Formats: sequence, C-alpha cells, structure tokens
Amino acid sequence: MSADPADLAALPKAHLHVHLEGAMRPATLAELAATAGVDVPPIRGYRGFTEFGDRYKAASALIDTPQQLRRLVTEVVEDAAADGAAWIEPHFYPPRYAGLPGFGSAEEALELVIDAGRVAADRLGIGCGIMVSALREFDPAEAVELAKLAARYADAGVVSFGLAADESLFPPEPFAEAFALARDAGLISAPHAGELAGPASVHGAIDALGARRICHGVRAVEDPALVERLVTEEIVLDVCPTSNVMLDVVPDLDAHPLARLLDAGVRCTLNGDDPLLFGPGVLGEYELARTALGLSDAQLAGMARTSIEASGAPAEIREPALAAVAAWGQ
Repeated sequence: MSADPADLAALPKAHLHVHLEGAMRPATLAELAATAGVDVPPIRGYRGFTEFGDRYKAASALIDTPQQLRRLVTEVVEDAAADGAAWIEPHFYPPRYAGLPGFGSAEEALELVIDAGRVAADRLGIGCGIMVSALREFDPAEAVELAKLAARYADAGVVSFGLAADESLFPPEPFAEAFALARDAGLISAPHAGELAGPASVHGAIDALGARRICHGVRAVEDPALVERLVTEEIVLDVCPTSNVMLDVVPDLDAHPLARLLDAGVRCTLNGDDPLLFGPGVLGEYELARTALGLSDAQLAGMARTSIEASGAPAEIREPALAAVAAWGQ
C-alpha cells in the first residue's frame, strides 16, 4: 500500500501573486452587495480579459469604507494562513480609494492596508508585506508617483512594486522610471508579463524594469533562449495555473507549461491570482499542481521554498519557514 500523500496545507509557502480585492471571499462580496442595496456582481461567465477586469472592478467598487477595506485585508490574511502560508504579499493599487469618504489620500489607504495586514498576520503567527502595484492603462507618470509612495514605506510594510493589466496593449518600457525608483528603495521588482503578451513582454520586464519576479511569465516557454535567460539570471515566475486556463492563456491544465519550465530549471512559485474570480486559493493551486499537473512532492516543496526565498519576508519569517519546508513530508 502506498503512503498517504503529504499534507499540502502543512507545507509552508508564500502567496506572492494575489490581488487584494480579487481575493475577497464570495460571502463577503454578497454581504457588501446587500449593504449597498445592489445585486451581487457576477464572478463567473466572463469571456476574455476585458470582461474579467470589469468583474474585478465591480467587486472592488463595493468597498467604500475604511472598515470594509480593513475587513477585506484581515480575511485575505486569514485565508492565506489557513492555506499554510507563512507569508502573504497582496498586490494593492492605492489610488482606487483616494478621495472616497473616510479614506482621503492614496497614502492613507496604503497605511490602512499595511496596518490591517500586520495586525492580522501577527495574530496568526505569519507575515504580511504589501506590493504596491501600478496599472498599465494609466499614465506612466502616475506609476512614478506610486513608486515614490511605495519607497516611503519600503521599511514600513511595503516590500515590492508591481505592474498589472493587459501587457498586450501597454508594454513595459514606459514604466522604467517608476521601477528604477522602486528598485533604488530596495523594493522587489515584480511586474506582470508573459500572460496576454508573449516572450517580448518578459524580455521587456527584465530589461526595462529590472524584474526579479514576473507575475505569470508562462509564455516565456515559447522562446528557448528566454527560458535559458530566466534560469541563468535566477528570475522567478509567480505562476497561476487556474487563471491561465480561465483567461485562455492556455487551453487547459494538460497544456500548461509549468512542468516544462520547472524541468528546464526555471524557478517558479504557485499562486491564486484572484481566487474570488478563479476559484482556488494558494492551497488549491498546490493541490491542482499535484493532481492535475502531476507534479511530485519534491517539485511542490521546491516551489514553496522558492516562494519564501523570493518573497519580501524578513529573516524571522523566512528562516523557520525554510526549515519547515525542508522537514515537510519526511
């Protein structure tokens, strides 16, 4: 008889590619809709990235008080801890809340998210750092201001700087100044690339933005020379398999390139992206990687180890988590 599989919830991991509002609990979405007196926004049935984005914005729009935003952060951290995360690094776009009653500035919204994340994480015995994420569809000058904001909190809760939205429409190069500012402040450069656009977007993220982690990046597999570059330069891909299927980046899980990237030596992590809209959280993605992608426990532990090493977690979180990964399944 074969031994029972090792418990993936007990595998320490970092959740690095998860958008704050996109990780809202469906029950919380329903409660917020009832409070606002509106129908619950649909979270399924979207066709393509544009409709997906509209679903995300509709859910986000229901958060219109500081108390609701604090609740969201708390629940996202709680869900990460329940999935076995030792560290969570939610992506957050502060200007979404600037000017709303009770919020004031983008800086005040960021301070609220940092504080709520820290309080919840401390209570649960894990760590939380924030990725300030710019959006490609807005003027790169806004990204520069966001990078300056993120830099002011580089030693006070912000650990990374990102860039989201459709890279097929908005390439990375115009955002080089913002990312230079963020890197100079010691923040991890972690833009989206290689999802809706191909290898050129990944090259651009590395060359123009100094990316050390790339959100998605799976289309790098289309360019063997780029795969070799990722390996040589030890650039990490924060991969979200279910998201890739549901947004037609790949036709199905059988076609997902994660196993090929790992076999080539690319460092990868597993993530939920937007569990509200895609379904699985980070634990669910590990379970799918085991059952649907056929990855071994050694590969899963390797991705968990990479997620912790590539995160913004401090040594007091990182070192015991890495020791626990080494002991997992033994």
